[in-house]
Amino acid sequence: MLVNARQARQIPGRKTDAADCAWLADLGAHGLLRASFVPAAPVRELKDLVRARTTLRRLRGQEVQRLEKLLEDAAVKLSSVVSDLMGVSGRRMLDALVRGERDPEVLAALGCKRLKASPEVLAEALTGRFTDHHAYLARLHLDLIDAHAAKIADLDHRIEGYFRADEPGGGETQGRDWGIGGAEAGEWAAKRDLLATIPGVSKTVAEQILAETGPDMSPFATPKRLASWAGVAPGSNESAGRVKSAKCRKGDTHLKGALGVAAMSAANTKDTFASARYKRIRSRRGHMKALVAVERHIIEAAWRILSTGEPYLELGGDYYLKRRPGTAIRKAIEQLQAVGYTVAFPNQATAQVT
Repeated sequence: MLVNARQARQIPGRKTDAADCAWLADLGAHGLLRASFVPAAPVRELKDLVRARTTLRRLRGQEVQRLEKLLEDAAVKLSSVVSDLMGVSGRRMLDALVRGERDPEVLAALGCKRLKASPEVLAEALTGRFTDHHAYLARLHLDLIDAHAAKIADLDHRIEGYFRADEPGGGETQGRDWGIGGAEAGEWAAKRDLLATIPGVSKTVAEQILAETGPDMSPFATPKRLASWAGVAPGSNESAGRVKSAKCRKGDTHLKGALGVAAMSAANTKDTFASARYKRIRSRRGHMKALVAVERHIIEAAWRILSTGEPYLELGGDYYLKRRPGTAIRKAIEQLQAVGYTVAFPNQATAQVT
């Protein structure tokens, strides 16, 4: 039985190192320990693949940053005029630089027509002191980026096998001896699509949530328990009526990272409950606490979706406004009075501003 050490420590009794094994066996025999959550084998396999993909994406991003730093050292300001160095235009120019082309006008002509920067601006950004030494290091970084991209594509293909309803050994998946296939894979794919209905949750984030929690929510009795397990719920450390700390527990760091990406994306959406929740809490508690609140909203919404099989129910960006309209009216009146206006109410449904 896999048990959380914190739970065993909180049970009163003898806690000597020499007798720990006997004490834990006695607690387990009396049913005082609760087994930790261990997902099924297919979920564990998917988790390993998704975590490996996340690691490779991080490594690829680091190589892109090193390449950008190398260009800065060569006084080539390409990243200031091209949004993505690894895009079509950026890659053409970098490959030409590595091959030995140094004419800024020739390099600028390799840009796509969709670039916002003009050829003159591109030529100015590409005017630097790029030498053969920089070309060698740039080729090294580009090769590593391509290698990471190839491995990421391979992992994407293997991960998709867990969401394809094709039976292994048939159709496009002929000879495949991995994944799950059949009705179970179709169910996983349907749940992934349902999770993607949450604002800020992309297909990749939905796969990360399924890989960490599994599609079955029976180990988590309530959405609050899932939020606590994920580490996005306030902690409880109270002694003698005094609250010592309310920080979130560490939880599942991989799941928290995915929820952080989804929360930042959801906070920037328009007319959604998640963005309204973020703005409401940010004004009082700050940016980080508001993001954690959105993360908790997302994971609790994921629990309800995976438990009921129903899509996400959007409450709207005006949810708090409709719930407590008096607060919004009072703030609007205070803002008008702060700039010198007088607000009068001739009747209950009419306001007069002078």
